[in-house]
Amino acid sequence: MSWSRVISGIVAIALALIMLTLGGWYFTLGFGVIVYLGQLEYFQLVRAKGIEPAGKTTLVVSQALLITAAIAPNLVDAIFALAGTLICFYLLFQPRISSIADIAASILGLFYGGYLPSYWIRLRVGLDGSSPLLTHVTTNLPQLRYFPPSWDLSYTLTEGLTASLLAFGCIWAADIGAYIFGKFLGRTRLSDISPKKTVEGAIFGILGSIGVAIAGAWFLQWPQFLWTGFALGIIIGIASLLGDLTESMMKRDAGVKDSGQLIPGHGGILDRADSYVFTAPLVYYFVTLVLPLLTT
Repeated sequence: MSWSRVISGIVAIALALIMLTLGGWYFTLGFGVIVYLGQLEYFQLVRAKGIEPAGKTTLVVSQALLITAAIAPNLVDAIFALAGTLICFYLLFQPRISSIADIAASILGLFYGGYLPSYWIRLRVGLDGSSPLLTHVTTNLPQLRYFPPSWDLSYTLTEGLTASLLAFGCIWAADIGAYIFGKFLGRTRLSDISPKKTVEGAIFGILGSIGVAIAGAWFLQWPQFLWTGFALGIIIGIASLLGDLTESMMKRDAGVKDSGQLIPGHGGILDRADSYVFTAPLVYYFVTLVLPLLTT
């Protein structure tokens, strides 16, 4: 592992922790920059195939999705439908007659690069103070003496923050576990899409995610923490792996090794954030739909 990769990873984790801790518009605006840069890389991959998507329009409406997720999360699905319609209308009036591939690539850019990431804002910003599970966090952590009594935990440790931190921790554990154990113990190729990935690495990555999720579920005193932690961990572990493979598939089709060169040792934004795309809605609905059912 190169030093540039290690240092870049540490900086990325530090920035993510700062954004998560600040929350609100700090998280929304910072996340909006990441989404914007990631979509630029996506459209570069698309154009390498000779496709001409509605790039600028998709970039704008995707930012509108993110802002809506912070202000009115319940309207994001409606904005997504309207944004897709606007993209199709835009392609109708281009000097060059757009192809099915142009339309499909544009809508995928909206879905993959805007709509799915918006769930992180729904999770971190939209859930603050909205779940009965918050009482488990704010009432039990002071008893464990992990924080000074003077801290107002009902403000700092919100539902959105704790759920997001746990989800990010699971993804980090899955990525690190898969990389380290795959490098030293990997023998069986997982997929031709990404030749360096191994079955052994994937298994240890998923186990790492499960371990962090169970520890987090116990710490937050989730109901039936062993099973809820196991379920969340395996969901995140598999989804992050499939997200990685999906981005690798797009890069292979475009004929490039990395989606960009923005992050030393890692490549582009998509190379670093591919594990987060499909996990966002799964974590959001696990926290908002599954866990409340277990508390009743």
